[in-house]
Amino acid sequence: MLVIPEVNIYVEWTEIRKNGQKVKKFHHFEANSTVPKADYAAELWPDAQSPTALPEVLDVVKTTDFTRVFCAGHWGLVADGRALKLAKVEQVNGYPGGYFVDMPSMGKVKIQGKRTLNASPVATDIFADLNVLFAIECNPDPEDVADWVKFNVANAGAEAALVIRRISPGDRVPDMADFRKALRGIKALKTFVLLDYEIPLGKLDHPAESDRMEAPEAPGKALLDKPENDIWRAPLGQFGVYAAARFRFLDDARAVLHCAVADMVNTGKESLFDLAKAGPSYVKVRSRYVYPWKIPNEGAPRIGDHSCVRFDSDMGASIWCADPKMKGFWRPFRASPKPPQTLDAAPEVWRCMAIRHKHLKISELVPKSSLVVAPKLVKALKKTLDARAVLPPSVDAVTDTPKNERVLVVTTMKDEGPFILEWLAYHRSIGVTDFLVYTNDCSDGTDEMFDLLQAKGHVEHRQNPYREVGLRPQHAAYHDASESDVAEAADWVICMDVDEYINIHVGEGTLHDLFDAVGDANIISLTWRLFGNAQVVDFEDKFITEQFFRSAPKYIRKPHQAWGFKTMFRTLGHYKKYGVHRPKGLKPEMLEQVKWVNGSGNPVPAKMLRTGWRSSTSNWGYGLATLNHYSLRSAESYLVKRFRGRVNHVDRDQGLNYWFRMNNNATEDRSILNKIPRAKVEFDKFMADPDIRAMHEHSVAAHKERVQSLLQSPDYKALFDEVTGERLNALAQMNHHFGSQVFEDGPDSIPADFHSQNKTFDEAPPVSPTDPNPPAKPYFS
Repeated sequence: MLVIPEVNIYVEWTEIRKNGQKVKKFHHFEANSTVPKADYAAELWPDAQSPTALPEVLDVVKTTDFTRVFCAGHWGLVADGRALKLAKVEQVNGYPGGYFVDMPSMGKVKIQGKRTLNASPVATDIFADLNVLFAIECNPDPEDVADWVKFNVANAGAEAALVIRRISPGDRVPDMADFRKALRGIKALKTFVLLDYEIPLGKLDHPAESDRMEAPEAPGKALLDKPENDIWRAPLGQFGVYAAARFRFLDDARAVLHCAVADMVNTGKESLFDLAKAGPSYVKVRSRYVYPWKIPNEGAPRIGDHSCVRFDSDMGASIWCADPKMKGFWRPFRASPKPPQTLDAAPEVWRCMAIRHKHLKISELVPKSSLVVAPKLVKALKKTLDARAVLPPSVDAVTDTPKNERVLVVTTMKDEGPFILEWLAYHRSIGVTDFLVYTNDCSDGTDEMFDLLQAKGHVEHRQNPYREVGLRPQHAAYHDASESDVAEAADWVICMDVDEYINIHVGEGTLHDLFDAVGDANIISLTWRLFGNAQVVDFEDKFITEQFFRSAPKYIRKPHQAWGFKTMFRTLGHYKKYGVHRPKGLKPEMLEQVKWVNGSGNPVPAKMLRTGWRSSTSNWGYGLATLNHYSLRSAESYLVKRFRGRVNHVDRDQGLNYWFRMNNNATEDRSILNKIPRAKVEFDKFMADPDIRAMHEHSVAAHKERVQSLLQSPDYKALFDEVTGERLNALAQMNHHFGSQVFEDGPDSIPADFHSQNKTFDEAPPVSPTDPNPPAKPYFS
């Protein structure tokens, strides 16, 4: 932020003849505003890169008793001369309201001895006793202004409007005739005033307010380059404009509603103007951001095109209405130091975002998959503006009785040979009927194992097409799977990994028991429970589910991955594609058909339906099912896991950080054991086939050989020694002590003696909420 040194202002005056002004319905004025001339700007602000681009005076207004000069907010002003009185408008959140200087009544004012400005007569009689709309806009379109005025005259009780127009270099500026033509059909409009500013009024460190970065709900902003600052078009930074407008035009108004030209206010019987006039303080209300589904005339959106809101967000902006006789300095976000009035009921206020960001596509302005029709908005715009917005497509609800006959697991694998048969056997035993497996770049026989299993009718195996399609392996596989015949035939699909096990806690522990428990739900989130290595060092050819019982507690907000989930969903077309954690690309026209529950059978909040991938304190639960996540297994197997990711080198920090985050041994969970006997029946069927047994044994031997080879590497040996050492074993039981930053930074950020100075989880369990119970009957039933 530019720091402006304190300077002096020298004012000279000369009386001029008073000019009378005839009141008309339409008025066009210019603010008496300046930027400093080059010959003294550098002297005033030697540190400024472009001092002539900074505002100097905002307006000069003359009454019969005195003339007031409104100065820019970044001036550190000292009055020169006894007759002058400097009044400083209060500062709010670091943005000053500017300054004004009062002097005897005069018609001309000389600034710094360099610039002479004419004083404009005060014109408060124009708006006397009227309900006035007040907006400050960057070169607004006359048609938008007309729609704004027409709507708010009809629905908010407005009678007049003052628009301050900020004009920037290079703007194509409509003249007053364009506004008169657009507004003349609004019979109830008594007065309209357009006040032009041709100086930069924006914040110094912001881009244009129409920029994508200034669109609150625009997707993908984090991936964009920082835009250039634009003091001409940035959000308003010179709040003294409010004081100047109030003094020059609005002091005698009945009440003033400050909003944007994009704001449509629908108050019903009791208007905001009446509340502000009668109440002890100003009125503050919050708008709801609204969007078009489609802009018929691309690049030229109108207010009447807006028809939708986000189903997963209620964001909006505040507007206010105030009696101008009330003390206080107006600003964008409030109109008085007092708190606003408490309202019995909030009026409907919609901010039309395509008017604020005319050059953006709808998909750049808001995630289109989040948009649903706002019926009250559509009705109000049609009634007032005769608007016929394009609406999202609608679909008929699915009426066929859903089936639970075929359950498909889609998975991607690389070098997981020793763990394949147990995972397949377990999930077959709980009711999975189909497996679609993608492999790539295997070196331990994983791909040959699946070729064999496919030949014997147990799975469908495909080589991952990621190189051909240019996507990451998982994404390439899931895209291919979504178009497969086996997916089309499935009643339920889940994308999951070989280190994840569906652990069902109702009935006999089968998927059909889970489906019965969730009723008509068509999407189920299965929340991870992280299982650590339980201090198991050596790899053994034994069931993973019988070796590792140490886990994270159920209630664990950190690390961030602890409450990640995988999602089982019916193939009803609610979403466009498969994703790693959940289906993606919600079709908003099918929103009402989405019936999504968590692991306790309770509904997930609407904000999760589009992009959520992890549970939270408001929707966690394992009452019906858990997804046991054995991401590490033994310390030896972890080395192979790391090797699979980085063949030639181990990044020590990355390796340790992953181990630290995922190795959770704080408590114990043996709830999966009652499903193991059925899984062993299926496993034994596999092993009874000599070809499959031989392939399994080959993979086990290859895994052991890889472990021994890695232990010969100094990097891997150092990693192995650290993860099996006393310190990390102790820290694995102490995750309740750590926050997100520690899990991000890794164990090196923890004091070396922390594990010996603090208690483990088992010795000092934290107080935590109990696991939410499932509903008495299925929520969707």
